[in-house]
Amino acid sequence: MAIALVLAAYWLFSLADSSTKGMTLLGVSVLQIAFVRYCTQLVISATETACRGIHKSEVSDHFWLLMLRGAMLASATVSNFYALKVLSLSMYSAIMFSVPIIVSLLSWPVLGERVGPWRWFAIVMGFMGVLIIVAPFNENFQWASLFSLYAAFGLAVYSLITRKIVRQVRPHVLQFFTGAFGTVALLPVAIWFWEPVSFRLFLVMVFVGTASWAGHELLTRAHKHADASVLMPYSYSFIIYMSLFGYFLYDELPSEFTLFGAVVIVASGLIIWYRERRIKQGGKEHEST
Repeated sequence: MAIALVLAAYWLFSLADSSTKGMTLLGVSVLQIAFVRYCTQLVISATETACRGIHKSEVSDHFWLLMLRGAMLASATVSNFYALKVLSLSMYSAIMFSVPIIVSLLSWPVLGERVGPWRWFAIVMGFMGVLIIVAPFNENFQWASLFSLYAAFGLAVYSLITRKIVRQVRPHVLQFFTGAFGTVALLPVAIWFWEPVSFRLFLVMVFVGTASWAGHELLTRAHKHADASVLMPYSYSFIIYMSLFGYFLYDELPSEFTLFGAVVIVASGLIIWYRERRIKQGGKEHEST
């Protein structure tokens, strides 16, 4: 059940991102798309919150973390949308899977978790994979890849904050504050850059918001049924989905650098997953073994 929810969540994320790329290619403003995406999430989550309520302690005890979490996701979303306009879907998705590697790197200073030699090796290996994909010294280097790299960092911080407060703040409250922050923060620039669009394109923007909300909701439900160490490998289905959409919708084929770098990143992520699972199963087992 949990595995099916994860696969469905990343299918929804890939639908949202591939739809966003199509709209940017048609000239729709990235900020306009992002604003409607967060407005849609806010409407859905506000409806749920009105039914289930918010405990005062959920907000008062974690207000600044909720704000930082919202800021990280909103800025990552805008950066991603800019990157999608230029990068192939396969390259974009491969770079985004540096998120677990950045999370592992930041878990030591942010959460105080021990990072042993195997995970340090995997972290270095993962960043080598990113360098292979981005190819900063290659004549074909694309500046848009830096937007994806920032987005990966933003999502990593977002994930760490979620991990820190998820036991004290219920999922629908997290969704509500994420939607509210993104809507309020993007409102001024969205008004400035707003241009009339067809009703069909507006529906696609609403779909992007709905699919994003539903994807996060399914991931939350999946983690209620199974541990993250079990589900993590199935998140790589996102690369497969995005590569297929890139080929069939936009006639994109991943380059040899993207393919090789993606293999390196996935391998490093699986090493991190394997070590974390071993440690969790072994209780006090040391990573140095």
